[in-house]
Amino acid sequence: MEEKKRKEAAQSVFIFGKKNYKFMFIGIACIALGFILMSGGGSDDPNVFNPEIFNFRRIRLAPMLILIGFGIQIYAILLNPEKKS
Repeated sequence: MEEKKRKEAAQSVFIFGKKNYKFMFIGIACIALGFILMSGGGSDDPNVFNPEIFNFRRIRLAPMLILIGFGIQIYAILLNPEKKS
């Protein structure tokens, strides 16, 4: 009898549910995509200026994706896994 109680008490309980992990992976993918879009645009010759570093993708789109990814991460952490929808 005592052994059953100990086994039940020793069972590991996960803090996050399956839904939380799905949102976390989506957030990580958004953050990674944002950093990938932000990279590049350099010049091979240091004496030549490349104006491609100031285009829409690097200045607006990539940082917005990164912020959205962090917002999704916060939502995934605060999401209650025990709530049944």
